[in-house]
Amino acid sequence: MISDLLNFSLLINITLSLTMGYLTMKMIPSLIDKFIQAKRFGIDMNKKSKPKIPESFGVVAGCMFLIHCFLFMLIPFGQLIAQPEHFSHNEFVEMLASLLSICCMLLLGFADDVFDLRWRHKLVLPVLASLPLLVVYYINFNSTTVLLPKQFRHILGSTINLGVFYYVYMAMLAVFCTNAINILAGVNGLEVGQSVIIAFSVLILNVIELIRSFSHSHLLSLYYIVPFLAVSIPLLKYNWCPARIFIGDTFCYFAGMLFAVVGILGHFSKTLLLFFIPQVFNFLYSLPQLFHFIPCPRHRLPHLSQDGRLEMSQVEFSLNEVPYLGRIFFELFHRLRLIKVIKRKGDQITCNNFTLINLMLKIFGPTFEETLTTRLLILQVICSVIAFSIRYPLAAYFYDV
Repeated sequence: MISDLLNFSLLINITLSLTMGYLTMKMIPSLIDKFIQAKRFGIDMNKKSKPKIPESFGVVAGCMFLIHCFLFMLIPFGQLIAQPEHFSHNEFVEMLASLLSICCMLLLGFADDVFDLRWRHKLVLPVLASLPLLVVYYINFNSTTVLLPKQFRHILGSTINLGVFYYVYMAMLAVFCTNAINILAGVNGLEVGQSVIIAFSVLILNVIELIRSFSHSHLLSLYYIVPFLAVSIPLLKYNWCPARIFIGDTFCYFAGMLFAVVGILGHFSKTLLLFFIPQVFNFLYSLPQLFHFIPCPRHRLPHLSQDGRLEMSQVEFSLNEVPYLGRIFFELFHRLRLIKVIKRKGDQITCNNFTLINLMLKIFGPTFEETLTTRLLILQVICSVIAFSIRYPLAAYFYDV
């Protein structure tokens, strides 16, 4: 009977998700003028005409996702209320806490779009938003033991208990996920595109794990990923080049926290990070500018050339004026050919900004925006394939699978 209920719940989840996706697709065009009238718009700097584009449309997808979850909650748990012996209070509290964390980040993301929060706020707020989830994890699981690879077991044993550091790791995972998508941005369709590919990767992982060995944690993850994909695909359609809407930090924070939630509750946070390989690289590559070892302009978007192609954006600085670590990073990246020195006169340096987008332009040369976005999303897909290769075939070399 429980198995039949789970199958019915999953069917309702998919049906309701498709409905919300359809409604999102219909709502977006009707809201474009309303957002502009409310002065919620930005300028598309990658277009010669510099059109006004309504922004913060991630709030539409986020609200439709929450409506879906609130309605769907009545299905698996509503039917179990009449069967107290089967009702799981732990799972119910998990869902409520995770929705609270997602809802908080959706609100904070919209606040960032409106008030343009400082970076220190963007680092602290995800930690606060993840606290309900971490508290529930502590109450329900409190498992902070990590399985070690075979190669280290004869030295450290088969497992190691990280204690409070495991909760620090999960909090940092929430910070990273919410900001990683936001950092790798700046061209039409990229933020939503990478989120959709990561979500599809998580969906495939959940299906594989449910087939191999049924797990409520992966089922809960599936309950979230399906509606997320349903409401995100309409955003991708309207945000694709040439964009008719901007999704804003609202969507980046919403998507990031959702990925952190499913990774933590689904107990596959390490695999989740594998799906974020491009974002991890972009974060590490951007570190010298994010921490101001190298000057960091307000915007590091690609530069629009006269022929309509995108070129690398540039940063100018003096090696004598940057910190010692800045000089080390510059020389290291220069030797690794990760940056292109466009002009060097004495200690005055002009090079490209340290972002994956600019690196792609360095490798392939100036290109049109749609082509650039497509290449970056192909890279995301390739990294997901690599992630699955590490997670399954190669994992047997390190762990007992």
